[in-house]
Amino acid sequence: MASTPGTPRLLRAMNDRAALDLLLAQGPLSRTTLGNLTGLSKPTASQLLARLESAGLVRASGTSAGRPGPNAQLYEINGGIAYVAGLDVTPTRIRAAVADLTGKVVGRFELPTPGRSAKGTVERVVKTIDGALGEAGLTRDRLHRVSIGTPGGFDPTTGRLRYATHLPGWHAPHLLDELAAAIAVPLEVENDVNLAAVAEQQVGHANSSDNFVMLWGEEGIGAAIVIGGHLVRGATGGAGEVAFMPLPGTPLVRNVGRNNAGGFQELAGGEPVLELARANGLKARTPEAAITAALQTPGAGDIVLNEFAHRLAVGLAAIVSVVDPELIVLAGGVITAGGERLRGLIQDELAELAVPRPRLLMTAINTDPVLSGALQSALSYTRDAVFDTAGTTTGGSAD
Repeated sequence: MASTPGTPRLLRAMNDRAALDLLLAQGPLSRTTLGNLTGLSKPTASQLLARLESAGLVRASGTSAGRPGPNAQLYEINGGIAYVAGLDVTPTRIRAAVADLTGKVVGRFELPTPGRSAKGTVERVVKTIDGALGEAGLTRDRLHRVSIGTPGGFDPTTGRLRYATHLPGWHAPHLLDELAAAIAVPLEVENDVNLAAVAEQQVGHANSSDNFVMLWGEEGIGAAIVIGGHLVRGATGGAGEVAFMPLPGTPLVRNVGRNNAGGFQELAGGEPVLELARANGLKARTPEAAITAALQTPGAGDIVLNEFAHRLAVGLAAIVSVVDPELIVLAGGVITAGGERLRGLIQDELAELAVPRPRLLMTAINTDPVLSGALQSALSYTRDAVFDTAGTTTGGSAD
């Protein structure tokens, strides 16, 4: 029979989940410490740990030291009870990582995409996952969930990828079904910037913000929008595709889907940044290098940084006038190359262009943000499933 509010089984499950979350965040912990943090009595905390240890969810992990009296047994989450995989897909490569239930990364693998080949997408994805599993000494039957980040977004009504004509091999009509069948575990495919925002929300600057925008700047411009703690994806998965947003300062771009460009992209994307730097005498091969050179070149570099900040602020002014976020997180290699100096210039310029005054912060996730977000998303779903003890635990009592 299904549990109802107030039943001992449901109360036990609630206590179990509270303890598991504490062990994730603060573990290893002793029985006494866990009881103090949860408010459970010593007998109930002991019964809880015995249940969770019997279920394989926690394990003993040594003893405490350095305090008067006998050393206390410590307990931690058994990370090996479940594994997840995250993938970051770009036009040039697929990068994968496998993590255990605690979030510890145990395997990585990267597979280049050969040229502009549009063939073998499913096989390349599976090979990348298996490569990361192989490094971890695992097989695919140990996986509980896979999360994949790609440019653009999959239209929920058609299952087709939109807003990413530059990603070869990902536009087949039934690709999501084929991927799900080949991987044979629960699968989600999400916009890459959205996943970077998930990482920021889980382990970055936005962990206490329910309303924020992430502005992403690399070769392409993108954004993720979080309102009320939830990602906004839109009717076709295109929420946050701000590269296509018409803006003053650039000619109006028509047939934006075919051209894979729009006003904000033409104003502040990778190629315009390179053109801006070269027009001011700075030599660089990549947009990131151009911004780095600007930081190191008084005079000409100041002009480049001020103009780039202005262009980004123009786009942000349009966004914040609609969304009114409390926080804007700046991310992506080109923007983060400018560091705190660029952030300050954008903040000052935005204050002149928009009535809302959100905080601006550089991202806290500086390494593989999309991959980190994919893992965090997969872990969130998997922990909810694995930590649900309402229908599996028996005995004991609840405080």
